[in-house]
Amino acid sequence: MHTTEQERFWAGEFGTEYLARNAGEALIAANTALFARILAHTHRVESVLELGANIGLNLMALRALLPDARLEGVEINKTAFDVLAKIPRVHAHHASLFGFRCDPVDFAFTKGVLIHIDPQKIDEAYDVLYNTSRRYLCVAEYYNPTPIEIPYRGHGERLFKRDWCADLSQRFRDLRLIDYGFVYHGDTFALDDITWFLMEKVTL
Repeated sequence: MHTTEQERFWAGEFGTEYLARNAGEALIAANTALFARILAHTHRVESVLELGANIGLNLMALRALLPDARLEGVEINKTAFDVLAKIPRVHAHHASLFGFRCDPVDFAFTKGVLIHIDPQKIDEAYDVLYNTSRRYLCVAEYYNPTPIEIPYRGHGERLFKRDWCADLSQRFRDLRLIDYGFVYHGDTFALDDITWFLMEKVTL
């Protein structure tokens, strides 16, 4: 299942320790505020896929906003997957995102996942995100105008920033940027300074 050092890192002990640092009602509330803002620019989203769903806090927020939608999540860490799989009406997949296949959904997204992908494999991750989306795709990640690696909790080659929107737009010419935004870590609904981009497939 694990094709890179980064995947082994997140599937292992460090990924499991991450669960305790990223949980709770405040984070679900912040996720709900974020996705309410994003989904306001969409129409008739009836199915959702998250690549790198962890324990499902994003999907729990989306369940409140889209109570009738089909929700799916892909997660590589077994401990996180076991929690994810217990969320009612969420179809969980214990898998790597690389090579993942499913019927396309209305809204496919990542949040804090692409930043941890090996830059040599990022195009493959983009392909999966694009191919699993029928209409909308969204990325919510740390942004930088040019690709850069930064230390992550004492580890090297584990966190990367770049211009995700530019990459996707250049790789897939049928994508149109609908909206984008930034969530400041000091906001009422704080989310650690992430930038999000909502894009839509259009007919050329």
